[in-house]
Parts: sequence; structure tokens; C-alpha cells
Amino acid sequence: MPFEIPKIKYTGKIREVTLGFGDRAIKIGGESCYPFYTFEGEMPHPPRVAFEIWDCEPKNWQEWARKPYEDVCHDPVLWAKKCTEVYGAEMIALELISADPNGMDRDVEEVIKVVKDVADAIECPLIVWGTANDEKDAVLLKRVSEACEGKNIAIGPISDKNYKQIGATAIGYNQVVMASTPIDVNLAKQLNILLGNLGVLDDKILMDPTSGALGYGLEYTYSVMERDRMAALTQEDTKLQHPIICNVAPEVWKIKETRLTKDEDPKLGDERARSIIIEAITAMTMLLAGADIVIMRHPDSINLIKDMIKELLA
Repeated sequence: MPFEIPKIKYTGKIREVTLGFGDRAIKIGGESCYPFYTFEGEMPHPPRVAFEIWDCEPKNWQEWARKPYEDVCHDPVLWAKKCTEVYGAEMIALELISADPNGMDRDVEEVIKVVKDVADAIECPLIVWGTANDEKDAVLLKRVSEACEGKNIAIGPISDKNYKQIGATAIGYNQVVMASTPIDVNLAKQLNILLGNLGVLDDKILMDPTSGALGYGLEYTYSVMERDRMAALTQEDTKLQHPIICNVAPEVWKIKETRLTKDEDPKLGDERARSIIIEAITAMTMLLAGADIVIMRHPDSINLIKDMIKELLA
């Protein structure tokens, strides 16, 4: 008799979330199987990659990370346009680095002007990533929601300390929220429940489990995301049936292995090739664990990921 591959029967399904508006709107989620297990279920929407840009010039970036954007990184609008027009970005993730109270601490209204200019300059979906400072983001991301009314953007990270302020405004202006918790299944579920109780709709929530780079906690992140997906798909835990977003870029490009040159440590080899591979491996690991969106920096590592996604879904 012919051999039949054993298959898991999934009783749960990941919710669909729409980002952006009009013809360039993108749907994510909708999976009825483990990541890329299309022989057991469906992945109606492929995972997506968002290009990372900053709201200020990144003066501390490595030369090999800065080079693709060196002509535009002084201007977030030009930067976003280059990502979409030259590199074919499907999504833009705007990091509000200048607003960080421990850094430049730029005035909220100055930052909001940059956000609005970028949102108006692009047609693809926009992700706006705050400072991860609960107090500053409670004010900042509320204003982002207001300024981007009608754009259906994603705002975050939202924590259990500021979800009421940001969530309420997101409801009012019909934005998507990114619920961020520190690599823990139960904390992720709890924050999703809190947002639901506040009135945030299920199709307006993305989960951010927080990420670690290759060699810096990646395996722990993977195991937690894996448990998220197991609970959502096989245990029918409706509070974990949300798409996952991973902000890979900042985690990868801050580690020493992407900062050391070959002259400083010859055994590590070429710094540019090494950094691109580290970012691609980190992002692909997140996708295999269940990420629906990964935020990345270098165009070459992004191309690697896009090629891998196509092959796995072919």
C-alpha cells in the first residue's frame, strides 16, 4: 500500500489583518497551518518584509549598512521613496529614534510632522515604531494615530502600561496596534485580552513577541513564538490567533558580529557579507517560527528573504 505522510489536523486559524488602504493595502495572517506547512493547510497571504527607515539621520550605522541609503538617509521622505521606488518595498517601518527620551528627545510635534510627511509621500502600508518608553509613547503614538487618520497604519510597541491611552486613540482613528510583550506566551495573551476588553477589534491587533538576533537569544524567541502558534492552531486559543510582527533590524545591527570589520577580527570574514547573512538568518528563523511581518534593514538581506519565501511557497 502507498505511504501516506502523517498530517496534523488544525482546529484553529490565524486572523487576517489589513494594513494600508486602497489598491496598495496588504492582508496578512489567515494561516490554517504551521508556517509554510502548506501540505497540511493554507497560507493565503505570504509573509511580508518591511523596510526600516529612521525619522533622523542614522549617524552610528555601519558604513556597509548605511551605503544603500547614503544619498537619502538625511531625509526620511526621500528615504521612504527610495525604498519603494528603487528597492520595491511593500511596507515601510518608520522608527521614531529622535523621540527617545534617552536620546535626542525631540519634541512630539516635530516628530509628528515627519510621520505625516512620510505617510503622505508613500502609497504602501506604513508601520510606525515608537521609542519603547511607555510614558513618551503614550503621548507620541496617540498623536501618530490622529495625524495618520484614514491611513490604516500599524502603531506600537504597546505595553500593558500604556495600552489604554494608545489603544483608545487607535480605536477612534481606526489604526492597527502592535501589542509588545517580553518573550512570554502568557504575557502576550494577557495583553491581547486587555486590548480586547478595551474595545480594540481582533482584526486590528498584531503581536510583537520581541526579538533576539542570531546568537543573542534567537532560539528562546523562536521557542516562544512556536508555542504561540501551537496554542493558536492546535489548542484553539483565540487570544493568540493574531499575526506576529518581528522588529529584526535593530536587534541584528547592534550586535558586535555586524559591527566588527575583518581587520579587527579576521576569522569572521568580510563584514558586509557577514552582516547580511546574519540579518537574513535571523529574519528567516522568525518566519519559520510564525512571523507574518519582519522589519529589516539591508536591501540585499531583504532580497534573500523574499527569494526564500517564494521558494517555500512555490
